Amino acid sequence: MSTQDRQLSTRRGHVGALVDGGAAPPAVPGRTLPLRTELVRQLRRRRTQVAFALVAAMPVILWAAFSLGGGDDGGSSGPSLVDLASGSAANFAVFTLFASANFLLVVLVALFFGDTVASEASWSSLRYLLAVPVPRARLLRQKAIVASALAAAALLLLPVVALLVGALAYGTGDLVSPIGESLPFWSAAGRVMLGAVYVIVQLSWVAALALLLSVSTDAPLGAVGGAVMASIVSQILDQITELGVIRDFLPTHYSDAWSALLATDVDWADMTYGVFSAVCYATVFGAAAAWRFTRKDITS
Repeated sequence: MSTQDRQLSTRRGHVGALVDGGAAPPAVPGRTLPLRTELVRQLRRRRTQVAFALVAAMPVILWAAFSLGGGDDGGSSGPSLVDLASGSAANFAVFTLFASANFLLVVLVALFFGDTVASEASWSSLRYLLAVPVPRARLLRQKAIVASALAAAALLLLPVVALLVGALAYGTGDLVSPIGESLPFWSAAGRVMLGAVYVIVQLSWVAALALLLSVSTDAPLGAVGGAVMASIVSQILDQITELGVIRDFLPTHYSDAWSALLATDVDWADMTYGVFSAVCYATVFGAAAAWRFTRKDITS
């Protein structure tokens, strides 16, 4: 370096004169944290891979249980879903969805939503994301959209795998309901998938509650566990008939309303009430999550 260059580099205001190129362009808040980036991040996480593997394995586990189990007890007055599960692929898928909807699928939804913001806080990376800068509303929205996509995919994967496993194990016969009505396989498969869609909508209140807890704590397990516990408490209270009409306002009261799809003529009343109830709870919890997150003091 010449004497003139050394003098130039030490003058005030000329430190960057010898550096080629300019500064990096500022981040555009509206383009930060794209959905594709967040989706790839979540798909690469071990908990996402384990969750999808567990969903895919559940029908196989149930098939193995039926294969290893003994005959029926012969003590029931009529056929139940368990008795009919091995009758056809559609019956097997219906039983799988019923057996999983009130706990396993609740845990999955709570996991995907409860882990959204709380995990970033527990890793001490949340404040760095906001310093990119990612607007708080956009960060919460992007994470909620990705969590919704993953949860919906997991919930739809369960009946699809159940139908495939059931078709291989029990054939593609008619769906026979406990009340004796029957539906052809393809109509029954459509009803099962529609039932899964109803479960997705009905569990939206769990998703919104888990999201609210996720923005309120730095412990992901606390957010997931809190949402699951709320569902369990609601299911227990729903069994207390002395509560009367109060049970109609519990978020889990219409969780099994999709069973009406097993009839030849579908009664949509309970499913309509269930969708309305879930959407109302989800709206309240989701709005509370957005309000809480935009005003929270981020220290992690």
